[in-house]
Amino acid sequence: MLTKRENFLETMHGGNPEHYVDNFEYMTLVFDCISAHMNPKPEVGVPYQNAWGVWNLLAEGEPGVMPLTDDEHKLITDVCEWKDQINTPQIMYSDEDWAPFEQMAKDVDRRETFVAPFLGNGIFEKLHYFMGMEDAMCNLYEEPEAMHDLIDYISDWEVKQAEEIVKHMHPDAIFHHDDWGTQRNSFMAPEMFEEFIVPAYEKIYGFWKENGVEVIVHHSDSYCANLLKYFPQIHIDVWQGVLDTNDIPKCIEEWGGKITFMGGLNNGIYDKPDTTEEKLEEGFRNLLDSCPNQGKHYLLPGLTMGEPGSVFKDVYPMATKVIYKLSKEYFA
Repeated sequence: MLTKRENFLETMHGGNPEHYVDNFEYMTLVFDCISAHMNPKPEVGVPYQNAWGVWNLLAEGEPGVMPLTDDEHKLITDVCEWKDQINTPQIMYSDEDWAPFEQMAKDVDRRETFVAPFLGNGIFEKLHYFMGMEDAMCNLYEEPEAMHDLIDYISDWEVKQAEEIVKHMHPDAIFHHDDWGTQRNSFMAPEMFEEFIVPAYEKIYGFWKENGVEVIVHHSDSYCANLLKYFPQIHIDVWQGVLDTNDIPKCIEEWGGKITFMGGLNNGIYDKPDTTEEKLEEGFRNLLDSCPNQGKHYLLPGLTMGEPGSVFKDVYPMATKVIYKLSKEYFA
């Protein structure tokens, strides 16, 4: 019998998995000392600043924290002056500070699952958190030199963070967030993505790969099919959050073996208070039956939320139950 880790690797490499991978089961998500110190615990309805200087708010009824980028709270008001407007979060912490995070990693049975630091807000998300989406997109056109400089700064900071995590926790996977599109298209044209984002992730994900990380899982619950040609170049192994608007069967046909696709059932459609097991089963069957070899290779069927959970708490356990049921049927 394969471990959860082994079953995932068989799926990822087109081998002989014993069942569908159940959502996030193949990795144990852990937090690192640096990330843990960057944000205070949010209170609903109370704005707060993180270590970068970004104002954030957890609004009533919202699934997560969002940045405040109105004129009163915007961190970077002139990208050409970003060096004078941004804070640099602390990187170096004592061994005592790191001890509980090191223990978290040590407690994981690596034969069963990967140890995967949860890393939020990648390069593009940081840009629009710093200055707002409109300014971020306009500045790519109007102030490309300043944006390149800022992206280099963020990339170098992420590599320094990675150095400390590797030193203290020795992860063998990472789970990194950076949303690159809407449900219908990428935020940037592929050529612009190649110019601004690809070099940053070649540096960041390249460092992780050179330092013991076997599997890089990138979250972007959006349309990114037009960017897939860059994913192997920037070392992405698993695209988590893939929406059905990407034509998942076609993506698997073209990129299976180089990229594994995790998701398929859009939380915006299925993460509802009236969702039933029957609705989830219908969605999963439609997905699996449309994919090559019923999705047994290069597909990790699941919801698209960027963590093991759902806004409506019953939905994620129901999805797990349905995946288990279909595994028994499809792998019989």
